[in-house]
Amino acid sequence: MLLQIDWTKVLIGEEDWPFLLEIAVRTFAMYIIILIGLRLLGKRGVGQLSVFELVVIISLGSAAGDPMFYREVGMLVPVVIFTIVVCSYRLTTYFTAKSSEFDNLVEGKAVYLIREGEFSIGNFSKEGLAYDEFFSELRQYSISHLGQVETAIIETSGAISVYFYPDEKVRYGLPILPDLFEKTIVRITKADVYACSFCGNVEQLEPADICRCKRCNREAWVKAIDTKRVK
Repeated sequence: MLLQIDWTKVLIGEEDWPFLLEIAVRTFAMYIIILIGLRLLGKRGVGQLSVFELVVIISLGSAAGDPMFYREVGMLVPVVIFTIVVCSYRLTTYFTAKSSEFDNLVEGKAVYLIREGEFSIGNFSKEGLAYDEFFSELRQYSISHLGQVETAIIETSGAISVYFYPDEKVRYGLPILPDLFEKTIVRITKADVYACSFCGNVEQLEPADICRCKRCNREAWVKAIDTKRVK
């Protein structure tokens, strides 16, 4: 017996063909409502949005989804949700503009990740960034080692701002290029300048079986470099 396939059920499920037209109308209506909602939120791009603003946009998208596909969900439901979410957003932005404490609570603060060519260890651990992820961000700025970086700041939007040393002030720093950073050693066999692989602290080390970092007390080192940044 040949397998009988009900293509109507495969294509539109339990609904009827006229419901496809209704879905089209609902989807277009929700598209217009989303555009209006985003316009009311302001003109910042997605890359500039804070975590709070991303939550608002996700909420709008969730509210818009069900009315597109389910007959039992009326079109006024998302309109009410959109109105409440946008008004709540406007009220929140009003209070963040009036109170720096409230702004810090909602938006968070910009945090220093690097100061004077070394990791701000406490801040770095709080942000939950992996070294590979952070190094990848820095390499987008043509950075090859931390000695080229005066400060790096993670903004409330998640973007990373970097301020560089001028070429004449570039110092020895921890390499962030994969093939160099992976050459981590514990036993120092040759006197040279090394960088702590954990905090970026740079020291002149003499041959020894174990050398502890004076800043973080770790034992893993990478040979430091002081090349200028390629612009």
